[in-house]
Amino acid sequence: MSWGDLTPELLHSSVWADGLVESAGIPIYDMPLVSVGGGLGSFTLLDVLRIRGVAASAMRVLSTSDSPWQTWEYLTRVSQLPAHERIRSDSGARPDNIWGFPSYAVQEAWQERSIGPLFQVLTEPIGRDFYSPRAALVLRGVQREADRIGYWEMLAKGQVRMVRKRLGGGYFTVLTPPAGSGPTKRVALRSRYVHLAVGYPGLKFLDDLQEFRQRKGERYRVVNAYEPHEHVYDQLSKRPGVVVVRGAGIVASRVLQRLMDDRERYGLQTQIVHLFRTFVTGAHGPHAFMRRKGGDGWAYQAFTMPKSAFGGQLKAQFRKAPPERRARLAALVAGTTTPKLARWQEQMHRARQGSWYHPVHAVVERIDQTPDGRLVTHTRSVSSAPMQYVSDFIIDCTGLEADMPEHRVLADLLQHGGARPNKAGRLQVGPSFEVLGAENGDGRLYASGAATAGNHFLAVDSFLGMQTAALDIADDLARRGFCKGLGPVRSVSQWLRWAANRRPA
Repeated sequence: MSWGDLTPELLHSSVWADGLVESAGIPIYDMPLVSVGGGLGSFTLLDVLRIRGVAASAMRVLSTSDSPWQTWEYLTRVSQLPAHERIRSDSGARPDNIWGFPSYAVQEAWQERSIGPLFQVLTEPIGRDFYSPRAALVLRGVQREADRIGYWEMLAKGQVRMVRKRLGGGYFTVLTPPAGSGPTKRVALRSRYVHLAVGYPGLKFLDDLQEFRQRKGERYRVVNAYEPHEHVYDQLSKRPGVVVVRGAGIVASRVLQRLMDDRERYGLQTQIVHLFRTFVTGAHGPHAFMRRKGGDGWAYQAFTMPKSAFGGQLKAQFRKAPPERRARLAALVAGTTTPKLARWQEQMHRARQGSWYHPVHAVVERIDQTPDGRLVTHTRSVSSAPMQYVSDFIIDCTGLEADMPEHRVLADLLQHGGARPNKAGRLQVGPSFEVLGAENGDGRLYASGAATAGNHFLAVDSFLGMQTAALDIADDLARRGFCKGLGPVRSVSQWLRWAANRRPA
């Protein structure tokens, strides 16, 4: 064990005394609040706290990312939502602006000298599709706000190894800085408050695809939509081919649109087989007041959750419901959906009419490979005989993995930090997003984002969800004397500073 590294005693102790850390040669730095993650969840909390008067010198965000938008930009780009495309988000859901005014539609209308975005918002969703901003507009706003609040002064690069309780209250957060950046392998930040916004641990593959990739060592023909796979579109542009697409959410619809755009734009002969495990034939739901549109295999919903989940009746119901009721509500209103956009619907209709897009309701039994390397998908269906689909590529669009044991920091928190899982297998948090069981004296550990799904707030993994968590955490920190409240006077004055691009005060 090298000097300045974790010792066996530290690794096996759930509560650390200051002397125990010092005896291992690990430097200790005091910082009132530490945020682990460095994505939009961390950014949103730091933004709210800066607006509430907390100095940049009192907070640190620990991250391997160079910017708070890095992971989000990467995931949107590889899942076929590049900067010029519109994302699945509301006009007022601005991670760079907690007030939501001016909205993205107002900003776009002003910048482009066009009333089109305003007209779309005024007539949605009856006359037009829901408005949603371009990815580039979101990125520019977050970058501007990061500069304004001094985000770069708060960023400490490195890999977080664990968060452990400190004897006497508060926490130690162990950071592994970039190699060669310091005299020791680890450093420890001693803080009263810790915030976790670690996102998703990794990619989620369907079991049969994971088994095939491991058995064959295949990474070229079987890809996940959230990993780089531009080579698929490149190869299809050079020669005719067949693609199997699996999944029925927003990413699947974006991948299909890319395949269809390329086919129509370049005159390609691509054939698409789209496998649906669950095939939606029409509107569905338990009653008239909780019914979702659907058809052609898809469940349609403008956003990841109904709007009332962000700040209406559904949000109130979810907050008051016991865990079992929450699980039932989540199953009804969440799930796999995609927006019903007019242009994409026309494109799908042409594809079906042209017999080069083939939607199939079936369950995959296994994947094989032909001698020439092509893929064979074996399926079974209740309504038809078993089928085999030979393809050049399979694109898995089933989502991201969010299981806590897959993430080192979360797994350690469950084992040593007192945290416990909820009914959804995520962190159990209280009304202020404090991690229940992880309290330590006057110290509190908070969490936001995907790791908190299944608690009192449904839409945690969204721009508005992260802002809701940040505001609730800030309210709790204000009660503890860490930051100021956000009353009308301060709110107006801080919005004026935001509008003028001046630093918070």
